[in-house]
Amino acid sequence: MEGNGTWLCPTERDRERLVDMSARVKKARTISAVALGAALVASGPWVGWAPLALLVLVGANLATIESRLAVARRPEYVAAASMFFLQCVIAGGIGLTGGPTSPLMAWIVVPTAVVAARFRRHVVFAFALSAVLVAVGPVIALDPDAFLDNPVPVFATIGLLISIIGVTMALMNAELQHREDAVLDPLTGLLNRKALESRFNELEMQARQSEASVCVIAVDLDHFKQVNDAHGHPRGDDVLRDVTYEMRKRLRTFELMYRVGGEEFLVVLPGVDLPEGVAVAERLRQAVAETSPAGLEVTISLGVAAACGAEVSHDGLLGAADRALYEAKDAGRNVVRADGHDDLAPLLGALDVVVV
Repeated sequence: MEGNGTWLCPTERDRERLVDMSARVKKARTISAVALGAALVASGPWVGWAPLALLVLVGANLATIESRLAVARRPEYVAAASMFFLQCVIAGGIGLTGGPTSPLMAWIVVPTAVVAARFRRHVVFAFALSAVLVAVGPVIALDPDAFLDNPVPVFATIGLLISIIGVTMALMNAELQHREDAVLDPLTGLLNRKALESRFNELEMQARQSEASVCVIAVDLDHFKQVNDAHGHPRGDDVLRDVTYEMRKRLRTFELMYRVGGEEFLVVLPGVDLPEGVAVAERLRQAVAETSPAGLEVTISLGVAAACGAEVSHDGLLGAADRALYEAKDAGRNVVRADGHDDLAPLLGALDVVVV
């Protein structure tokens, strides 16, 4: 799997959705926890008071999850571990309140439903299987006679689990489609300016916590208006698609590219400093210059800027990258410029990259 992609979040876009949805479901998650806790307290005279100790574990988990997500480089691990921990806690409550006949059996469905709000289908299926293995399987194995005497609670729980998966899958697919329609550019398939703003909020927070570097590259097609005037807008659209394709091939999975205007793009490189960013920009420039997008000779100009830690900000970095882009245009186009650096050779010397 390339770059920062993981099985839980194959792409950076999945990771952005996870963090965004975590904040959105916070209220629902709290209501669910309070409701289950109140039900457990009300049921104490019948099921005993020992399971109440598990509420402390659940509360501690929920109280710290947002702060843990904020500082994690791979927040999907934090979210998945939190939900698996909740499965284990509920499994413990089931074991303390009757095993296969426990009235808490159906509660094991809750973590799987929460997972569906954060992850894609394959992860939801995995957590559904985990629910069966963690909660249903062990209690049957520990008390098979009780299960055989009254298997109805187990059957009902499995049926409820499958039903919840079906419903949440439909809702998740609709939400994913709506999200993609809102943040994807229909012509190039790139993320748009709206997606860039939400991503930068996350990057700023991570940079402040870890003192990490963030680099951005502003890209502009040279004389693109002439392409449209001479060959028509359909040919111009073909050029944009081909240029996008050539540049994306040279980027790793976690290096995201956005279309922020008609022929304007922005590349965001988390964890990359200025020399590395200039090297990436030069690679992109050469990729376009050495091909013929839509059968035409096309070039691009690029401006690079980078910052670390608390200096990482949306307006500051984009403004610096724009200034460098204007310098590239003033220098004759089809070149790379870095903010505050007239000569790129010192930046690239240690990287063995030659600017042509």
